Amino acid sequence: MLGPTGIGILYGKPELLEKMQPFQGGGEMIRSVTMERATWNDIPYKFEAGTPNIAQAIGLGAAVKYIQGIGLDVIHNHGRDLTKYAMKQLTQMDSIKIHGNHYDRGPVISFEVPGVHPHDLAQFLDQDGIAIRAGQLCAQPIMDKLGVFSTNRASFYLYNNEQDIDKFCESIDKTTQIFA
Repeated sequence: MLGPTGIGILYGKPELLEKMQPFQGGGEMIRSVTMERATWNDIPYKFEAGTPNIAQAIGLGAAVKYIQGIGLDVIHNHGRDLTKYAMKQLTQMDSIKIHGNHYDRGPVISFEVPGVHPHDLAQFLDQDGIAIRAGQLCAQPIMDKLGVFSTNRASFYLYNNEQDIDKFCESIDKTTQIFA
């Protein structure tokens, strides 16, 4: 959401949040405490242990306002269009194996380049100013299902454009030529 690290949002049904036990303790989350027990405060304070991340909360608020100014539909459509463009470009490359549904997906593409280890590809793309993720991506069960040890993942957001995808594909081509 373009916000700072170290902060998040928990959104849930009040009746479920009431039943849910906090996983941390401290600060304003406790209404009263004795030597025998503690009584939780009302939600959302029940889940607010310790000193709040004030700077991060201000940054997240600014990010939310920024996104609202653009519009979620605009962001969604931009991501969809970029993903379609990227899929078109990547499927024309002989050196790419794309994982997942080619048509119904969010702005994230997991892929392999046969003959190039994912970490090597990520490092070479980084030299061209392109950041991707490489490895098991916190998804070892799907890696096992796909029969691969690791993979690459590219994602797109409102700050990307088609020229970024063209540069991404050119960098992959350049890297595959090095490893050929």
